[in-house]
Amino acid sequence: MDLEKSPAPAGEGCLVVAIRLPVRIVVLVLVVPVRMAWDASVVAGRLLNDTVLRPLGRALLWVGRAVFVWPFVGLWRYVLVPLGKGLAWLGNVLVVLPALAFHRFVLIPLGHALAWVYARVLTPVGQVLAAFVTGVGAGLAWLGRYLVVVPSVWVYRWVLTPVGHAIAWCGKGVLWCGKGFVWLVTMIVTGIGMALYWITRILLVLPALAVWHWVLVPVGRVLAVVAREAGTALGHAWRVAGHLSLAVGRFLGSVFRWVFVEPVRWVYRSVLTPVGHVVRDLVLRPVAEAARAVGRAGRQTLAAARASARQARADFRRMLLGPPAGEAVPAPVPAPSAEPVAEPRKPQLAHRREPTGPETRTLGSSTTALTKD
Repeated sequence: MDLEKSPAPAGEGCLVVAIRLPVRIVVLVLVVPVRMAWDASVVAGRLLNDTVLRPLGRALLWVGRAVFVWPFVGLWRYVLVPLGKGLAWLGNVLVVLPALAFHRFVLIPLGHALAWVYARVLTPVGQVLAAFVTGVGAGLAWLGRYLVVVPSVWVYRWVLTPVGHAIAWCGKGVLWCGKGFVWLVTMIVTGIGMALYWITRILLVLPALAVWHWVLVPVGRVLAVVAREAGTALGHAWRVAGHLSLAVGRFLGSVFRWVFVEPVRWVYRSVLTPVGHVVRDLVLRPVAEAARAVGRAGRQTLAAARASARQARADFRRMLLGPPAGEAVPAPVPAPSAEPVAEPRKPQLAHRREPTGPETRTLGSSTTALTKD
């Protein structure tokens, strides 16, 4: 902000210029702290972002991946996928293949067997039943014909037709004779109605009522009594069988307990446990101690044999080549025995192939590396 006094532009008075400068100063005084606070906050924010928030975010991101993503990825990759493959394999082995085998070796033969049964058994039975139903229908049709149709035709032919003719003749007579024949026609119609009523009652209603009262009702009552008694007997038999089964089970349990369980328990407590203790104290523990002693003796023997073998190899090598110059002969390792071991002879330093004394090498002297003492 330029605080220096600038020349007033054209058209502005001195008052405007005089007011502008204090206003700018006041605004500057008010805005500077705010801007400084803003810049400080920006710098602090950037510093906080660069030094704290971004590393903290990366650390939190890594922790989030380590805590949430990687375990689930590992769980998915190394647990769920193999488990899913294993479950798929198990499902294939335990469900699909048995289902296919069951379909192939059970359902298909069963279907063929059912088809054979249908073709060889059910179809003839159905044909027989159809023939039976046809015969029953024919019988019922014959009964209906001779119990209903033939009597109706007979009534129509030998009763209603003459009556109708008589009625027609009477009607003609009525027409001819007038009102004198009305009573006669009424009586004739009433008689015909009564005749039809009694014919229908005798031929249909009374036989049906007789069959209902004397056949169906007694048979139904007998069947109801039989069914009720059968159900009651079945319930009693079921309860009695339950009591008998409970008693037999308790008896067999008691017999098994007193014949097998109690003797075995008594033998275990009174015989096997003391015998086991005696065997443990008198046989197993001494055998274990003896085995441990034999093991120790064997280990000591093997150690002594290894030491003797090492000593023999060293002696043989020393007998062939002699000890190196300046090297003392190692003392032999004593064998582990109860007898006292003699003190080893002190080693004598000598050259590998030449005698130590001033004597010369001769054929009769034993100064060679193979024959020296």
